Amino acid sequence: MLGVCYYPEHWPRERWAEDARRMRECGLTYVRIGEFAWSRLEPEPGRFEFEWLEAAIETLGQEGLKIVLGTPTPTPPKWLIDQHPDILAYDRQGRVRGFGSRRHYTFSSPTYRRETRRIVTAVAQRFGQNPHVAGWQTDNEYGCHDTTRSYGPEDLLAFREWLRAKYGSIEALNAAWGNVFWSMEYRTFEEIDLPNLTVTEANPAHWLDFYRFSSDQVAAYNKLQVEIIRQYSPGRFITHNFMSYTPDFDHFKVAEDLDVASWDSYPLGFTDMDVLPVSEEEKLRYARTGHPDIPAFHHDLYRGVKPRWWVMEQQPGPVNWAAHNPSPAPGMVRLWTWEALAHGAEVVSYFRWRQFPQAQEQMHAGLNRPDFQPDVGYWEAQQVARELEGLELPPTQQAPVALVFDYEADWVTRIQPQGREFTYRDLVWNFYQALRSLGLDVDFVKPGGSLEGYRLGVVPCSPILHEATIRALHNTQAQLVFGPRTGSKTESMGIPPNLPPGKLAEWLPIRVTRVESLCPGVNFALEWNGQHYTSSVWKEWVESDLAPVAKFDDGRGALWQHDNLHYLAFWPTVAFLRAYLGHLANRQGLQTFSLSEGLRLRRRGHLTFAFNYGPHEQQAPASPQARFVLGGRMVPPHGLSIWES
Repeated sequence: MLGVCYYPEHWPRERWAEDARRMRECGLTYVRIGEFAWSRLEPEPGRFEFEWLEAAIETLGQEGLKIVLGTPTPTPPKWLIDQHPDILAYDRQGRVRGFGSRRHYTFSSPTYRRETRRIVTAVAQRFGQNPHVAGWQTDNEYGCHDTTRSYGPEDLLAFREWLRAKYGSIEALNAAWGNVFWSMEYRTFEEIDLPNLTVTEANPAHWLDFYRFSSDQVAAYNKLQVEIIRQYSPGRFITHNFMSYTPDFDHFKVAEDLDVASWDSYPLGFTDMDVLPVSEEEKLRYARTGHPDIPAFHHDLYRGVKPRWWVMEQQPGPVNWAAHNPSPAPGMVRLWTWEALAHGAEVVSYFRWRQFPQAQEQMHAGLNRPDFQPDVGYWEAQQVARELEGLELPPTQQAPVALVFDYEADWVTRIQPQGREFTYRDLVWNFYQALRSLGLDVDFVKPGGSLEGYRLGVVPCSPILHEATIRALHNTQAQLVFGPRTGSKTESMGIPPNLPPGKLAEWLPIRVTRVESLCPGVNFALEWNGQHYTSSVWKEWVESDLAPVAKFDDGRGALWQHDNLHYLAFWPTVAFLRAYLGHLANRQGLQTFSLSEGLRLRRRGHLTFAFNYGPHEQQAPASPQARFVLGGRMVPPHGLSIWES
């Protein structure tokens, strides 16, 4: 199904009925509203004005549209900030982040939690039983604009209490952090400061616990809202609209309290702004389509975060916030919509119904122009709606390949990268691109999540292997491929007593005795299966009684295998991973393809989808017996084909 984001407070009331009618004619089912409307819902302290929102919901509902009602907490109004400046967040330099845009609050403010409870309760009590309200969205885009971590007085007080609850005694904290080094020992929890304003780098264990604390604050804040909504609006689903790659908090943990995960998809902006690393050549090639793996990466990630998931905001035209904002190539809004559905999205919702001619997002396109006329995206959304009428989408099934995605790994490698180019994001991206270019479907799995039933599993990098993760790795017959630095840290950010890979060495008998981080231009070669590959960034020295599967050009082992476990002692390139993972997939009975540039596949039940991000038509890798239900054997540029397997 399809939906749209709508802001009735932006438009004259006499336009609402026409907008609702045209939404229905476009083929839309869901409408998200309300997430930025606090100043209209409560223009003065304690004076609520709900009538306009009630009228808007009724107008939309009369056309058969289902409402997703957002809580207005991402934009606390000016009067509230003036009354309670302790709500505001602080940046890493210790400066207040002021009013005048959005997300101007810290998750750690007791005042803001109290005010959140008050406004969410009022809204949920008023609209929780409304028959047109099908679901709720908590807040909007947690973490956007670097707002997960705050460095103010409220955060310091909350952090100290979090540490007290975790460690119990200051002696336990000192021991865990290794505070004997540099005379960093504390006498009480009240002596601990935040780690942001030290002379040189702060203790990495201090940073890691601050990252963990900040992530937990997001989860606790979200849970506060969810519990209120469940009390006053039973039977409705609850979601949050996550962003593109935003590793500052653990989305798996936040989603434990949600029914549906959703995310906001802007393929052109993400490609231009390096949300995932894209070469300059690829930016030019995919300037009007978006990189072919960026939307899919996030579809698979958020399906892993929650099996039920939506795209809450789908790009319909040029955006306003990237360095460059081109128009999508004709057909791409349709393609992006279908690709989300192929990956299992329940709903794709466009941002937004109409372009607003004022304020910060006045250059951000919608399905309609500011003059109330349909824009290009409107017609492509309507086309998808009509195509969906004649096609029943089957349920999604477990993919054959699992990718263990580890938010804590991102934190560890940011805190102590040991080399400027070593970033968890880039390493995961290499693994994902290789698998997708082979035509393989991928499930993202949290650390400790079940790996049963998968034939191939990849762990790009998990420095800290918690007990739940170890159990999950033990309880699978899949071929498991571990990337560098896996098992390299204890839970307190130290080196394991038995050296890396730590706990993994109990069943993969190797020891990493030294690591090298390499500056750009310093490369090394390795040989596997008679082929030579070049890499850089990271290289490990490994000791083992096992014979290596691949060797570096200096004779040291580069790749180690024992039973179903494979360890890569280097930074693997996409070219190497495509060869090695393809080899393992074929050994496991999985069919792989050598997909041409810009062509990608996805399966949903008995249907196979092919998406062409390229400028020329390409042949779908379908069997001669395939029956096409949309498109044909030749996939047009910026188009798609669907066939029954």
